[in-house]
Amino acid sequence: MKITWFGHAAFRLDFADKAVLIDPFFTGNPSFNSTVEDASRGVTHILLTHGHSDHVGDTVSLVEDAADASRTLPVVANPELCAFLAAKGAGNAGQMMNTGGTLDCGGFTVTMVRADHSSGGDGKPSEYLGNPTGLIIRAPGEPTVWHMGDTDIFSDMALMCEIHRPKVVFIPIGDRFTMGPAVAALAVKRFLPGVEVVVPCHYGTFPILVQDASYFVQALADHPVKVVVPGPGGSFDATITPA
Repeated sequence: MKITWFGHAAFRLDFADKAVLIDPFFTGNPSFNSTVEDASRGVTHILLTHGHSDHVGDTVSLVEDAADASRTLPVVANPELCAFLAAKGAGNAGQMMNTGGTLDCGGFTVTMVRADHSSGGDGKPSEYLGNPTGLIIRAPGEPTVWHMGDTDIFSDMALMCEIHRPKVVFIPIGDRFTMGPAVAALAVKRFLPGVEVVVPCHYGTFPILVQDASYFVQALADHPVKVVVPGPGGSFDATITPA
């Protein structure tokens, strides 16, 4: 599996014949140093953790571009967010699911899990867009990936690890809207047994967030987990450790 981080919480997973975008915040993302065309080339699915604009990002325009090319680009999101996107022009691209459920996307599955955050419409705070979630992505022969979404620490992270056994975790460290570096490092040490790789995200995008991952890396220097900090637009390969 090839994993690419585009800054903030935007990731791309490439494996088998799939190209999966998660929270594709490209336009307006100061950390994004590619082009939307390059970042989305060949994309087969979009997965969304919640409804804030810095996570929904370019979803609607990507779906519209796919429709112009006579293909459907599925968007996995909660029901309220699917309805919101449909009203914005995404048509019937939405693939509804909700917390605790698993969706077979053909070649991989997505499970929605808890995240501690909010999910109203940015322009209309009273607009309910469903609960925020994390996403567990599982594909045959690939490491199981957990995108935590925007969240604080919670002890049931350990239960999520027991149930889903993720090997790669994308964890927010930016503070103010999510965990900061110290709390995120504590979450890794205390609640993420068996995780082999952690990738910090949701930092450095805006001045009000933590600007770099150095403290998070330092805090895990004595821990066996591997911390990967790819830099915006950077990629790395993730493999399964043999049993």
